[in-house]
Amino acid sequence: MAVTLNSAAQAGSGPVVLADNARLEQVIGNLRNVIVGLLVALATLFATIGGVRYLLAGGDPGEAEAGKRTLRNAAIGYGIAALAPVLVQILQYVVGI
Repeated sequence: MAVTLNSAAQAGSGPVVLADNARLEQVIGNLRNVIVGLLVALATLFATIGGVRYLLAGGDPGEAEAGKRTLRNAAIGYGIAALAPVLVQILQYVVGI
């Protein structure tokens, strides 16, 4: 198995930088956007399921409570999605990026 190195590493000009700071910040930003999108989609799905469960409870207090609980969890999901950019900023500060 042959391993090839790029010309900078072969010349011995110093350590090879895998990713610079700006590129790493862009990767983190893209990852944050994907995570927020998934959280919002999942929270919307649970809000829809909770609403349907509540509407179809038909007077059954147990089913109505399950629908309310699902709606409450969906609201928590929306809150986490709203706080995700702040959490990423805190993580970047801690890591030092």
